Amino acid sequence: MVLPVPLYELRCGVNNYDWGVHYPTTHPHIHISLIHPPFFLVGKPGSTSRAAQFAAASSIGIAINEDKPYAELWMGTHPTLPSTDVASERSLRDLVSDNESLLGPAVVGKFGAGTLPFLFKVLSIGKALSIQAHPDKRLAEQLHADDPKNYPDDNHKPEMAIAITPFTGLCGFRPLSEIDHFLSTVPALRNLLGSAAIDSFKNLLASENEADRKRGLRDLYAELMTSDSVAIASGAESLVRAAKSQPDTFAGGTLLSNGGSFSDLIIELNNQFPSDVGLFSTFFLNFVSLSPGQAMFLQANEPHAYLSGDIIECMAASDNVVRAGFTPKFKDVKTLIKMLTYRSAPVSAQVMNPTPYPFGILDLNTKSESLLYNPPIEEFSVIRTTLENGSVEFQGILGPSIIIFTAGTGEIRGGGIVGEKVVSIRPGTVVFVGAGLYIQIEGTGIEGYRAFCSVEQD
Repeated sequence: MVLPVPLYELRCGVNNYDWGVHYPTTHPHIHISLIHPPFFLVGKPGSTSRAAQFAAASSIGIAINEDKPYAELWMGTHPTLPSTDVASERSLRDLVSDNESLLGPAVVGKFGAGTLPFLFKVLSIGKALSIQAHPDKRLAEQLHADDPKNYPDDNHKPEMAIAITPFTGLCGFRPLSEIDHFLSTVPALRNLLGSAAIDSFKNLLASENEADRKRGLRDLYAELMTSDSVAIASGAESLVRAAKSQPDTFAGGTLLSNGGSFSDLIIELNNQFPSDVGLFSTFFLNFVSLSPGQAMFLQANEPHAYLSGDIIECMAASDNVVRAGFTPKFKDVKTLIKMLTYRSAPVSAQVMNPTPYPFGILDLNTKSESLLYNPPIEEFSVIRTTLENGSVEFQGILGPSIIIFTAGTGEIRGGGIVGEKVVSIRPGTVVFVGAGLYIQIEGTGIEGYRAFCSVEQD
């Protein structure tokens, strides 16, 4: 019997919704989610959204509505929005459940059968995505047991973001010296926190004991996040007024890491979420700016927020989020304050440095580069391949992978002793590659991102 080549072209769902809320449509192949009023729709509008572009390019009968925002393209087996094999119209979740060899024995042994250990996405961010953190495994299990409505599964959710257009976000706590600087230069922040909390922070900041400094940061951030809503609204009014009236000297003249204006950031965020406590979190969290190809890894229990841009995102297969600002959704401030690590580091520490991926074989006329983004977890890594022309071959990976092609045209071939299968490449083509499958990519102007899980066999 000749077995089918484990290379499947996928049809993937796109959402336009308030992050994380899903409303199914009647379309048999595409899931588009909506929520009203439009104030809460935070994806990029119409064809400006890469998520929409890729979904429309790879799906029959889908036209982009320029009046609607599109937020996320999901690729994987997560039950919220599983991908579908184009040829058979079976869900990828069903395919890997019926055939464990698609995942590989080592991955099944480590993470279990029937589902991918990672979830792969394209995010198009037209409005700030909430100040949040993702729980570690033990906390995820506890939150799910206590509140399954707001914490829908028991898995942790470390994640990695790779920019495909210019991206901005907040990630991790700033160096304590920077926070101290803002306490001196931002009267609205100082007035909201009060002298007692600030004096306590400054005293602990002077300690040589790291645990003391972390405790000082925790107590000060807790003072901010639990402030009275009336005080926050009043403080936000003063903050925005200062940003508008004194833009050059706002926050002591501090510029953002991309050279932008701190005052413009505050004004824009207030337009999106008026009088939100998240405005003041900008003085605690690093502002991160990524160019296409740059990445950051978000560990469990670290605060972050996405602000703008389009990204490739990969995460452990979970949908658990603890939110505390820039969102109309459920907030769990108490849990967020308790769970954070309170590590502080400069913005440079948030950016990942990819390394060359050595397992590609080029023909003599090929101009190609493959880079590996390898975070310190087992659930996933990502390979970014660019191919100016010609072809490149890749050895089989001992686990499952999903590739999305974001540019170029050509073909991807998979095969070996079981035969060969060919899928045409265009921007938005998504394919699943079964464990161990040798593949060849050929074409012009190609850019592709491959998420994979590979566990070493004993």
